[in-house]
Amino acid sequence: MMRPEMMGAMELQQFYLSCLAQASYLIGSEGDACVVDPQRDVDLYIDEAARRGLTIRHVIETHLHADFVSGHHELAARTGAVVYLGAAAEASFPHVPVRDGDELRFGRVRLRFLETPGHTLESVSIVVTDLDRGPEETPLAVLTGDTLFIGDVGRPDLSGGHTPQELAALLYDSLHGKLLALPDHVQVYPAHGAGSLCGRSMSSERSSTIGEQRATNYALQPMPREDFVRLMTADLPERPEYFARDVEINRAGAAALDALPAPADLSPEEVAARQEAGAIVLDTRPAAAFGAAHVPGSVNIGLSGQFASWAGSLLGLEREIVLVAEDPEKAREARLRLSRVGIERVVGSLAGGVAAWEKAGRPLVSLPQLSVQDLARLKDEDPRLQVLDVRRHGEWDESHVPGAVLVPLSGLAKELGSLDPRRPIAVHCKSGYRSSTAASLLLRAGFSDVSNVVGGFDAWKAVGLPSTAEAAPPGS
Repeated sequence: MMRPEMMGAMELQQFYLSCLAQASYLIGSEGDACVVDPQRDVDLYIDEAARRGLTIRHVIETHLHADFVSGHHELAARTGAVVYLGAAAEASFPHVPVRDGDELRFGRVRLRFLETPGHTLESVSIVVTDLDRGPEETPLAVLTGDTLFIGDVGRPDLSGGHTPQELAALLYDSLHGKLLALPDHVQVYPAHGAGSLCGRSMSSERSSTIGEQRATNYALQPMPREDFVRLMTADLPERPEYFARDVEINRAGAAALDALPAPADLSPEEVAARQEAGAIVLDTRPAAAFGAAHVPGSVNIGLSGQFASWAGSLLGLEREIVLVAEDPEKAREARLRLSRVGIERVVGSLAGGVAAWEKAGRPLVSLPQLSVQDLARLKDEDPRLQVLDVRRHGEWDESHVPGAVLVPLSGLAKELGSLDPRRPIAVHCKSGYRSSTAASLLLRAGFSDVSNVVGGFDAWKAVGLPSTAEAAPPGS
């Protein structure tokens, strides 16, 4: 989704990629343009620049992103643009290393770099001044990368070689010494929004001002550095393993998308052979379709949600992937979205989908779907039933089903031993998306009596069933 902002002769365009909760930007003036934090598929920037009569001459990375593969390398190769990156990144591709106070000017725009370490060592923020709107001392906006979000700040545990406590102390200085020193009217444009794994409680708003964040952001309230460090390093969410690999891909510069081999259309026999050899069959259909019938041993991550992030977190980047999709167009979309997080070993998709698998005489399995009323009844009737909540800890703490067991989806593979495979399991999340994925992982691991709760905890609350805020048991 694009969101234009006109600032005098300067144009600032926000591109928001909902599935990764990621924001990138195009800044243009007098025929020249700069792109900040591009997603991997870069045609949208080239097309938009052409539509506006702009030439992309500059590409800026606010830091080496861990949660997605950036398109900076391909964009520079296709446009001849120069890439700018914080000097501490030590990137191996041609670029201009920037330091505190460095400037970039084009047209009637001045961009001033602030070194704002804390989320990562090389993090920079970009102060934007439209020279047609005021003097050079009056900035209009700041692009904050993952240093400052709307309602939150970047997590301080994504740079190797430094402890979260050390990075949190640097983050405190960056926020208070650099960003909060800007005037209250300055617009704040971050690199992520609600749902990103790079923070904990981001707002769904996609821009704000320094003044609004000074007043409302919990992490910017007056406190000693020591208190801030404790706050930022307590109860950090688990860091997905693929994050470290994405940083290294971005440090070197990712291959162009059209250099990746095209996935093949695979027959049921070829899919079965690939699966037997260790490939993961990734079913991208909605939970209801997966529940009705699916390839045995397949993993369900629906294309409708944060598909690529969950695929990276749960499947990693190294396994071969075979897709099952509703149609060929959805298979192509899935392959693109997987490439955005660095999953490149998509070897093919099941030609003809599940119908072709069935027509070939191969077995299908189902995943029973329970309504919340069914779940409430079964809880009363069957003392052996395990109610598994796969939401995050913060969601659980607010409210949950009495008697449920908390195992967040991100850590389910490591916690299978805490569940009894001989007893029935009903899995729920907030709405039914994550629970279908979790249920598919349980089936794949050999659990036989598994059900998915349709509508999740939202539906449970909507019909007035009882809930509790009782603390999770130790070790959950």
